[in-house]
Order: sequence, then structure tokens, then C-alpha cells
Amino acid sequence: MDGRLMGECLEYFRERPVFGRLLRGFREKYLSYGKFAGTVTLKNLKESERDDLEGFLLKNYHGKRSASVSAERFERALSESRFRGITGKEVLELYFQEAVESKKEQQQRNERHWKNLLERAKKGAGPLAVRWIEEMEGEGTEDGGSEKTASHGFSSYVKKRDREGGEDFTEARRLLTLGACILDFLPAERGNSALYLAVFAAQVTGNPHAFDDGTKDGKFLEMLVKWYVKKTGGAREKGGKSGEFPLMGKQRLYLKAGILRDDVSNYALAAGIRAQNRRGELHAGMEGFLEEGETVQIPLSVIAGWKSAFCPGNRLYIVENPSVYALICGKWDKSCGLMCMNGQPRFSSLLLLDLLSKSGTEVWYAGDFDPEGLLIAQRLKNYYPGVFHYWHMSLEDYEKCVSGEALSPRRIKMLEKIEDPKLTETAVAVKIHGKAGYQENMADAYLEIFQGYSK
Repeated sequence: MDGRLMGECLEYFRERPVFGRLLRGFREKYLSYGKFAGTVTLKNLKESERDDLEGFLLKNYHGKRSASVSAERFERALSESRFRGITGKEVLELYFQEAVESKKEQQQRNERHWKNLLERAKKGAGPLAVRWIEEMEGEGTEDGGSEKTASHGFSSYVKKRDREGGEDFTEARRLLTLGACILDFLPAERGNSALYLAVFAAQVTGNPHAFDDGTKDGKFLEMLVKWYVKKTGGAREKGGKSGEFPLMGKQRLYLKAGILRDDVSNYALAAGIRAQNRRGELHAGMEGFLEEGETVQIPLSVIAGWKSAFCPGNRLYIVENPSVYALICGKWDKSCGLMCMNGQPRFSSLLLLDLLSKSGTEVWYAGDFDPEGLLIAQRLKNYYPGVFHYWHMSLEDYEKCVSGEALSPRRIKMLEKIEDPKLTETAVAVKIHGKAGYQENMADAYLEIFQGYSK
């Protein structure tokens, strides 16, 4: 086609704004029909626009506020003008300076590009990442409507992120590369010790905050961790009832992939705990603390590396308050295990309880006589899979340690959540008195475990 003629054609239509409106309408029609077809209606025409239409289409629009122009008439006018030989589609591509495709053609082109991206992503990826990518290959069409797997919808998710990022496949390419890297470097997959989330993020991306809560890539990591746990059977591993502590669910999930979500301040305060590492060897550090008769703060990262845990006599006594725990530790004779929950249980303490339950450890728990303390006790009993006893939490015990602290109506209402028959009598008494009771007021009672006491 004559380049000069094409330039004159472009100049002609660009100089007359009414044709911009008309050609935009024909472009929309082309997206739907896949060809230059249909009729475009122009409304609220100005006199100058009517004149321009009449001059090109050779049709009288005098006095009309609107005009309907068919594709057939437009191309006929082209063939009868000095632009003869230029098609309607060529005018569209010339005017908008881009190839014109139907929605179907665009979808087919995008799917071809998507398949090529997946093929390239598999090159150099590890076996697990290749498996993930191959599942996406089987997820079906652009809208995800014919997914062949009970997948996590990664194909749809990655394409959605790409649309948000400009729909040029740059974001899709980045996410495929990132996803393969995450799966290949999961500590659990590589048989390595668990890593804190920030450390893992720095290793994979160079940015320790890349997977922080609230970020899009943080959500992407969570999706991949769920996929990994499901595919590797980690979802079937037994532990305590996480429904009692729902905020711990995500921490437990990530740990199965070898990622620690909590910071280094997450620890279990205990004494008399013995443990074996993944190789079945006794943990020398814990043996040393037991030998010395000392309590120890056990970091989450340490507990996460244990295969099993147990304690002397298969008995563990847990108290809520640090001051009471310190008193008991001062009289400890190494005949049992001790733990301080220090308020709401940390994930590290729950993880340790999971290991102790598997070794048949029997647990006694003593907490404060306020709504929060009673609820913690109830949740721990419901959580622990092994034998669990309330320890000095009866009505008589409450009457021994009741304080002068009045409870607010909001806190008293919390007592309605106490459903365990072994705590309801105590909860009723707390509600009637409207006052809290604290362990410190009966601290000496807990020393009975060192005086030949047996359940």
C-alpha cells in the first residue's frame, strides 16, 4: 500500500474529530464480531460534524441530531474516495496505531503467550515447582472455568495480578519465577531447619519484608504454602485442636513448610523438658538444664526442630503466672516437668504441648480465677489431645484466693463462654462475687507436688 496515501488517509480522519467517534465505535464492533461490521450511531451531532460526515459518506444529514453509519457504507465511501484500496480494518489500525483483534483473537493470543510462559518457567525449576506449573497448565481457560484439578486457582490468580499490573505479562512472568523460587527454597522441602519468615523472604527476594502481612506477595506465599502442605500430606499431621486458638492456624501451616512466622520473642518457659532432634539424638542443651535443675526459655525455632519431647514421670505442671512459676521452680525436685504459660499461650508453648502429648505426658494446669484465666484453662483442655487436669481451680480454691478487684460487666459477660462442667461452678462463683482471684494468693498450695502428692 502506498505510504503517502496511507498518511493522507490518516491526516484526513484525524483532522475531522467526528471520525474519531465513528472509528472508536467500529473498533468496539470489531472486538465483538472479529471483522469490520455492524452499525455505529453518533448522537448530539454538531453542524460541523454533520458537514464532515456528508462530505465523506455522500449522504444528507442536514438537520439531524444523530446519524447511524454502517460498516458497509463506510467501506463503500472509502472505495469511492481517493483512499480507494484501503479497507475499514486498515483504517482502524492506521488511526489507532495498533493491530485490531477480536476478543476471541486476543484471548487465543494471550493463551498462546501464557502457555509459552509456563514452558519457559519450567526450565531450571526444581521437581516441586515443575509439578506446580504443570498443574497450572491443566487449569483450563482464561476464566478458569474448566479447571481439571482441585487446584488453588493459581492460573486465575496470576492472570488477575498481571491484569492489575498492565496486562503485558511482565507481572505474570515475575510471579511464575517467584513461585518456583519459593517452592524450591522451602526449608521443609530441602530438609533444612525452619527459618523465620523475614529471613526466608530475604533469601528468596533480597527483601525481608517482601512477604509481610497485607502485601500481595505475602498472600501469594500463603497460597503456595497451602498448596505445598496439601500436596506433601502435611495437612494430615496430628496436633492439638487449632480451633481453640485460631490465630495459631497460620503459624502451624507455615511451620509445616519450614517457615516460622513469629519473631524471636516467641518462646516456651519450662523446666524438666527432654527432647530428641530429627536424628533421634537427645538434645544436649535440654539435658544440661535438667541436670542443673534450671528453668529455660526455649525458642520456637528450637522446638520446631525437635522430633519428640517428654519429661520426668510423664507429668507436666503448668501455671499461668511467672511469680508462681518462680516459686515452684525454687522447690523443684526434677521429678516432673514445669511450664509457665504467662497469659495467653504462645505458639511455641502449644507446639511443645503437641510433642509432649505424643509421648503420653499427663498435664495439670492452674490459672487465675478471672474470666480470661478460666477461658485459657478451658481452651487448653480442649486443645490438648492427651490427659489434662485442672489443678486447684475449684470453687474452694477460688474462695481461698479471691481478691478485692471488681470485674467490669464486660468481663463478667465473658464467663458465659465457660461450658466445661468442671469449671462452671467456679465461673458461677466468680460471677456472683464479681471479683477476680489470683494464683499468688494461694501460691504455697502448688508446692504439694513435691510432698508425695498423687492424683
